[in-house]
Amino acid sequence: MAYYVINYSKLRIWNFLDYSKMVYLDADIQVFDNIDHLLDDTEDGYFYAVMDCFCEKTWSHSPQHSIGYCQQCPEKVTWPAEMGSPPALYFNAGMFVFEPSRSTYENLLHTLRMTPPTPFAEQDLLNMFFQKIYKPIPMAYNLVLAMLWRHPENVGELEKVKVVHYCAAGSKPWRYTGKEVNMDREDIKMLVSKWWDIYNDTSLDLSAEDAIVQAEDQTTVSRVSVTASVPDHRYFPMFLQPLPLEAGEVFWSV
Repeated sequence: MAYYVINYSKLRIWNFLDYSKMVYLDADIQVFDNIDHLLDDTEDGYFYAVMDCFCEKTWSHSPQHSIGYCQQCPEKVTWPAEMGSPPALYFNAGMFVFEPSRSTYENLLHTLRMTPPTPFAEQDLLNMFFQKIYKPIPMAYNLVLAMLWRHPENVGELEKVKVVHYCAAGSKPWRYTGKEVNMDREDIKMLVSKWWDIYNDTSLDLSAEDAIVQAEDQTTVSRVSVTASVPDHRYFPMFLQPLPLEAGEVFWSV
């Protein structure tokens, strides 16, 4: 439980009231294709995320795992009638589309205070809180790497995946060794390599671009007078603005 406690800090994102809709991304996620259409294509009043998988041993505490049931393939092991109604759809909270709201933030905190600790901390809380308005989106928007060996039939063409979530044990590219279970797979190696390609792409070094712009501002009086009234995020499209958080998460907003 202690490992996940800091994740509750993400509840603060509901206070970004300058934005009507946002996309949250965990720090161990990489985006490989444009997804800003999610801000326009999703219906207002709902919470959007990708369904999770219950097959990994991290779910060994759950009744789903104990009977071999997974919402990614419910037809393989059906939910036993003696256990009541099937559980509600459950999403992975590493990526989701949401609408900032002060009242939602306050209600989340109120619910948190009344809720006993759970194994997946804020992910469990968000699933419970947004259960009635949750709408699944395709796996291409949050490929949890375990899906590659648990449900490859649901992944489709790997080249078309837009968002990859490096949350499997041993998959963090910055400390990848390939020695952990399943980490020697060719598809995993390819995705780790793609992460490093982005990391090493100097054309994406926005801090360097900032330095160039600042140098130009110092030599051009007219440029200084114009840019002085523009906020620091002027170098990003209005619909694609990174917002910093303490833990390194990234958001897209509209």
